[in-house]
Amino acid sequence: MENIMNGSEFVILEKGVTIMDIIDQKIKEQMLRENTDAFSVADLGDLVHQHLRWQKALPRVKPFYAVKCNNSKPVAQILAQMGLGFDCASKNEIATILDIGVPAERIIYANPCKEVSHIKYAVSRGVQMMTFDNKDELLKVAMIYPTAKMVVRIAVNDFTSHSPLSEKFGASLSECRLLMEYAKALNLDIIGVSFHVGSGCTDPKIFAQAIADAHVVFDIGIHLGFQMYLLDIGGGFPGIAEDKVTFEEVAAEINPALDIYFPDKTEVQIIAEPGRYYVTSSFTLVVNIIARKIIENSHASSNDEEAGNEKTMMYYLNDGVYGSFNNFAKYRELLKPTFYEKHSLDQKLYNTRIWGPTCDAWDHISDTWKLPELEIGDWLLFRNNGAYTISTSTMFNGFHAVPTHYAISEDAWETLQNIKKEIQFPVEEQDGVDPQHLVIRQ
Repeated sequence: MENIMNGSEFVILEKGVTIMDIIDQKIKEQMLRENTDAFSVADLGDLVHQHLRWQKALPRVKPFYAVKCNNSKPVAQILAQMGLGFDCASKNEIATILDIGVPAERIIYANPCKEVSHIKYAVSRGVQMMTFDNKDELLKVAMIYPTAKMVVRIAVNDFTSHSPLSEKFGASLSECRLLMEYAKALNLDIIGVSFHVGSGCTDPKIFAQAIADAHVVFDIGIHLGFQMYLLDIGGGFPGIAEDKVTFEEVAAEINPALDIYFPDKTEVQIIAEPGRYYVTSSFTLVVNIIARKIIENSHASSNDEEAGNEKTMMYYLNDGVYGSFNNFAKYRELLKPTFYEKHSLDQKLYNTRIWGPTCDAWDHISDTWKLPELEIGDWLLFRNNGAYTISTSTMFNGFHAVPTHYAISEDAWETLQNIKKEIQFPVEEQDGVDPQHLVIRQ
């Protein structure tokens, strides 16, 4: 079935039809047209599954999805209809979320260092919650937006994360009192504390320590007379089974810490900024081998035990690090390709180097995989490709971002409707859903 939701097209899959069926259909359609362009397929039902998992594991924490992770409109719409808030870092991200009908109070402008024109845009659209971590930012906001609701972002020990953030953002605990006193002098309102343990956190205990640190800053704010009612525990949540830690392991550290430092009776609103957690597993990238080069290794001896020593295979794909593999390096092993056409389990494996399509030598995807001998025109699938792919793609060398086909299973669609019934939405969020369906059969 085809559905149009606020201008976004997606397919509702009948029972028995899978995402792999959609991939197979798209490849065959393109082959008939002699078209080998790369594309991706998004399983919007996976967003629903991840949300139910979140509600079960972290019932006290309301997710504010990090738009920067994947800014595609269908993703934002599905998440909005499940009641999520949104973490926006720029004028354009705020506009994207407001334009799909999300009210301003469900947005936090979570960029501690903001451009003046972007703050003015937030003023014009009524987005009040925003983060800061320094005196200059407080003065800037006081001059432009004196009624803003400020959230102090603290630095945390995030060195074990794939992408640490505290070197760039966050005030130390020793700085917080002075910052909050300065806000008081400027007549700015501070409502809470935020932190971020880094994207791809590998140590769940960092969350517990950060929550304890946030409690210290809360007490400082209360002592200074601020009405502190918001705790933002940021992002860094794992979303796939292959991650070093599971989401449930992270939740097992967060929940006891919240019970100790921010028990229910305090009535503190607790939010988070998940990105990867929601979208990583929902996207599959489909690429084509557009060129091949075989490097004969003359040094290989006849008694080499390691397979593939006699030659190295070089494959060139029609998407690369300037496109969907932009944020790829630290997640290389999680994104090892699978094959569209079946290959024998006993096929010989070769040392393999994978390149993107541009003329830049830095457009290098991997040289760590051992793969069977493949041909020009073969298709490769990269699963778990939803985070920092669409939103970070460029047009370098004239290559466009790959198109995405969106789908959701009937069961997930029905679950989404049930979730919506349990939430009271503003009227504008109910508009634009076309009840006409086009059945796509197995």
